[in-house]
Amino acid sequence: MNTTVRLAQQPEADELLGRSPLALLTGMLLDQQIPMEWAFSGPYTIARRLGRDDLDAHEIAAHDPERFASLLAEKPAVHRYPGSMAKRVQQLCQYLVEHYDGDAAAVWRDAPSGAELLRRLNALPGFGRQKAQIFLALLGKRCGVRPEGWREAAGPYGEAGAYRSVADITGPSSLEKVRAYKQQAKRAARRAAEQGG
Repeated sequence: MNTTVRLAQQPEADELLGRSPLALLTGMLLDQQIPMEWAFSGPYTIARRLGRDDLDAHEIAAHDPERFASLLAEKPAVHRYPGSMAKRVQQLCQYLVEHYDGDAAAVWRDAPSGAELLRRLNALPGFGRQKAQIFLALLGKRCGVRPEGWREAAGPYGEAGAYRSVADITGPSSLEKVRAYKQQAKRAARRAAEQGG
């Protein structure tokens, strides 16, 4: 995998995301309850703290849980909830070791269809349906991973020309469009909740 992504909005972190399937998958896992840039710069921070230039699923899976949690909690913390996210990152890596011999790209490399790829992503620890659909759209739109039916499997996140998620971010202007969409969606959800209650 060698692709250009601008999710961390930080050159070194984005370079790692563009060449490392495990870093991209880990960034997606971390992308909850914190700003997107913070989440997607997390894999680079973890790699640096491990003294590596990439993440290794075998190494992370076998790492002492308390020491790994401390690594993520060091200031600046990798996530707002470094302890629980350290556990999730390790669970993801353990799953990859058990099912894909630690090769994150194997999750999507030979997927025969979008539906099967969605099933595989949804089976990953920490990946619910929405996160799996967004990541599938990211693979299709930014990484050229396009098994038959990938857009349909990604749901609304697979639509061309949409600005709904990290899959649609190519730089600062598209980042602003995605943020505006999310704020609009939150306002609409609040209004619906107020009218329904």
